[in-house]
Amino acid sequence: MENLPEKAKNKKETIRVVAIVIIGISLLSLVFFIVVAKLSKPTVMTLNLPQTSKNITHSKLDLPNTITILLGENSRIIYYRGSLDSPVISPKETKYGENGIRKELMLQNKSMLKNSSKLPKSKKLIVIIKPDTKSNYKNLVDILDEMAIAKIDTYAIVPEFTPEESKLLASK
Repeated sequence: MENLPEKAKNKKETIRVVAIVIIGISLLSLVFFIVVAKLSKPTVMTLNLPQTSKNITHSKLDLPNTITILLGENSRIIYYRGSLDSPVISPKETKYGENGIRKELMLQNKSMLKNSSKLPKSKKLIVIIKPDTKSNYKNLVDILDEMAIAKIDTYAIVPEFTPEESKLLASK
Protein backbone atom coordinates (compact mmCIF):
# COMPACT_ATOMS: atom_id res chain seq x y z
CA MET A 1 0.00 0.00 0.00
CA GLU A 2 2.89 2.28 0.45
CA ASN A 3 3.52 2.30 -3.28
CA LEU A 4 0.09 3.65 -4.16
CA PRO A 5 0.75 7.26 -3.19
CA GLU A 6 4.08 7.15 -5.07
CA LYS A 7 2.41 5.94 -8.28
CA ALA A 8 -0.20 8.65 -8.08
CA LYS A 9 2.51 11.19 -7.35
CA ASN A 10 4.57 9.90 -10.31
CA LYS A 11 1.64 10.28 -12.68
CA LYS A 12 1.04 13.86 -11.53
CA GLU A 13 4.69 14.76 -12.01
CA THR A 14 4.72 13.18 -15.48
CA ILE A 15 1.60 15.13 -16.46
CA ARG A 16 3.17 18.34 -15.12
CA VAL A 17 6.42 17.76 -16.99
CA VAL A 18 4.58 17.00 -20.25
CA ALA A 19 2.33 20.06 -19.80
CA ILE A 20 5.34 22.33 -19.13
CA VAL A 21 7.11 20.99 -22.22
CA ILE A 22 4.03 21.50 -24.41
CA ILE A 23 3.51 25.05 -23.09
CA GLY A 24 7.21 25.85 -23.65
CA ILE A 25 7.16 24.56 -27.23
CA SER A 26 3.91 26.45 -27.91
CA LEU A 27 5.37 29.72 -26.62
CA LEU A 28 8.61 29.26 -28.57
CA SER A 29 6.76 28.51 -31.79
CA LEU A 30 4.46 31.50 -31.22
CA VAL A 31 7.46 33.81 -30.73
CA PHE A 32 9.14 32.31 -33.81
CA PHE A 33 6.13 32.91 -36.05
CA ILE A 34 5.65 36.45 -34.75
CA VAL A 35 9.30 37.30 -35.49
CA VAL A 36 9.14 35.73 -38.95
CA ALA A 37 5.94 37.62 -39.74
CA LYS A 38 7.53 40.93 -38.69
CA LEU A 39 10.67 40.30 -40.75
CA SER A 40 8.90 39.18 -43.91
CA LYS A 41 6.76 42.28 -44.46
CA PRO A 42 7.09 43.55 -48.03
CA THR A 43 8.71 46.92 -48.61
CA VAL A 44 6.64 49.61 -50.24
CA MET A 45 7.81 52.30 -52.62
CA THR A 46 6.12 55.65 -52.10
CA LEU A 47 4.50 57.09 -55.18
CA ASN A 48 3.45 60.72 -55.27
CA LEU A 49 1.06 61.44 -58.10
CA PRO A 50 -0.32 64.82 -59.10
CA GLN A 51 -4.03 65.30 -58.52
CA THR A 52 -4.63 65.57 -62.24
CA SER A 53 -2.34 64.87 -65.15
CA LYS A 54 -3.30 68.23 -66.65
CA ASN A 55 -0.66 69.79 -64.36
CA ILE A 56 2.02 68.53 -66.74
CA THR A 57 1.99 70.07 -70.14
CA HIS A 58 4.64 69.78 -72.78
CA SER A 59 5.01 73.54 -72.90
CA LYS A 60 6.17 73.57 -69.25
CA LEU A 61 8.69 70.76 -69.74
CA ASP A 62 12.22 71.11 -70.99
CA LEU A 63 11.68 68.73 -73.92
CA PRO A 64 15.32 67.90 -74.77
CA ASN A 65 15.72 66.66 -71.19
CA THR A 66 12.51 64.62 -71.27
CA ILE A 67 12.23 60.92 -72.04
CA THR A 68 8.74 59.61 -72.73
CA ILE A 69 8.13 55.90 -72.13
CA LEU A 70 5.05 54.35 -73.70
CA LEU A 71 3.85 51.09 -72.13
CA GLY A 72 1.82 48.90 -74.46
CA GLU A 73 0.28 45.48 -74.38
CA ASN A 74 2.41 42.29 -74.19
CA SER A 75 5.13 44.07 -72.14
CA ARG A 76 5.97 46.38 -75.02
CA ILE A 77 8.02 49.52 -74.30
CA ILE A 78 8.67 52.36 -76.72
CA TYR A 79 10.71 55.35 -75.63
CA TYR A 80 11.87 58.58 -77.20
CA ARG A 81 13.64 61.70 -76.00
CA GLY A 82 12.37 65.16 -76.77
CA SER A 83 9.18 65.59 -78.74
CA LEU A 84 7.83 63.31 -81.46
CA ASP A 85 7.99 66.20 -83.95
CA SER A 86 11.73 66.73 -83.49
CA PRO A 87 13.11 63.98 -81.26
CA VAL A 88 16.58 64.04 -79.73
CA ILE A 89 16.36 60.24 -79.74
CA SER A 90 13.89 58.83 -82.22
CA PRO A 91 11.30 56.30 -80.96
CA LYS A 92 12.82 52.91 -80.20
CA GLU A 93 11.33 49.71 -78.89
CA THR A 94 13.11 47.97 -76.03
CA LYS A 95 12.45 45.50 -73.23
CA TYR A 96 12.48 45.50 -69.44
CA GLY A 97 15.56 44.62 -67.49
CA GLU A 98 19.24 45.28 -67.22
CA ASN A 99 20.02 45.36 -70.94
CA GLY A 100 16.80 47.11 -71.92
CA ILE A 101 15.22 50.27 -70.59
CA ARG A 102 17.39 50.34 -67.46
CA LYS A 103 20.57 50.58 -69.50
CA GLU A 104 19.13 53.40 -71.61
CA LEU A 105 17.87 55.33 -68.57
CA MET A 106 21.21 55.04 -66.79
CA LEU A 107 23.06 56.11 -69.93
CA GLN A 108 20.80 59.14 -70.49
CA ASN A 109 20.92 60.11 -66.82
CA LYS A 110 24.71 59.87 -66.77
CA SER A 111 25.08 61.99 -69.91
CA MET A 112 22.60 64.52 -68.53
CA LEU A 113 24.55 64.84 -65.29
CA LYS A 114 27.85 65.13 -67.18
CA ASN A 115 26.50 67.86 -69.47
CA SER A 116 24.77 69.74 -66.65
CA SER A 117 28.03 70.05 -64.69
CA LYS A 118 29.30 72.35 -67.47
CA LEU A 119 26.21 74.57 -67.23
CA PRO A 120 25.54 77.13 -64.48
CA LYS A 121 22.11 75.65 -63.73
CA SER A 122 22.00 71.88 -63.32
CA LYS A 123 19.40 70.05 -65.36
CA LYS A 124 17.81 66.75 -64.49
CA LEU A 125 16.38 64.04 -66.66
CA ILE A 126 12.58 64.01 -66.62
CA VAL A 127 10.75 60.79 -67.47
CA ILE A 128 7.11 60.70 -68.51
CA ILE A 129 5.56 57.23 -68.19
CA LYS A 130 2.46 56.70 -70.30
CA PRO A 131 0.74 53.36 -69.67
CA ASP A 132 -1.76 52.25 -72.30
CA THR A 133 -5.12 50.84 -71.23
CA LYS A 134 -3.97 47.49 -72.64
CA SER A 135 -0.77 47.39 -70.56
CA ASN A 136 -0.95 45.54 -67.27
CA TYR A 137 -0.21 46.62 -63.71
CA LYS A 138 2.97 44.53 -63.54
CA ASN A 139 4.47 46.59 -66.38
CA LEU A 140 3.84 49.81 -64.48
CA VAL A 141 5.39 48.39 -61.32
CA ASP A 142 8.37 47.13 -63.34
CA ILE A 143 9.00 50.54 -64.90
CA LEU A 144 8.73 52.20 -61.47
CA ASP A 145 11.32 49.73 -60.20
CA GLU A 146 13.54 50.70 -63.14
CA MET A 147 13.19 54.38 -62.12
CA ALA A 148 14.35 53.53 -58.59
CA ILE A 149 17.26 51.40 -59.84
CA ALA A 150 18.39 54.04 -62.37
CA LYS A 151 18.08 56.71 -59.64
CA ILE A 152 15.74 58.92 -61.66
CA ASP A 153 14.09 61.33 -59.24
CA THR A 154 11.79 63.23 -61.55
CA TYR A 155 9.12 61.20 -63.30
CA ALA A 156 5.40 61.35 -63.85
CA ILE A 157 2.69 58.88 -64.80
CA VAL A 158 0.44 60.41 -67.45
CA PRO A 159 -2.36 58.21 -68.80
CA GLU A 160 -3.09 60.48 -71.77
CA PHE A 161 -1.72 59.87 -75.27
CA THR A 162 -1.32 62.22 -78.18
CA PRO A 163 -2.68 60.88 -81.49
CA GLU A 164 0.89 60.39 -82.74
CA GLU A 165 1.78 58.31 -79.67
CA SER A 166 -1.33 56.18 -80.12
CA LYS A 167 -0.32 55.51 -83.75
CA LEU A 168 3.20 54.67 -82.61
CA LEU A 169 1.94 52.11 -80.10
CA ALA A 170 -0.50 50.62 -82.64
CA SER A 171 2.23 50.21 -85.29
CA LYS A 172 4.86 47.47 -85.49
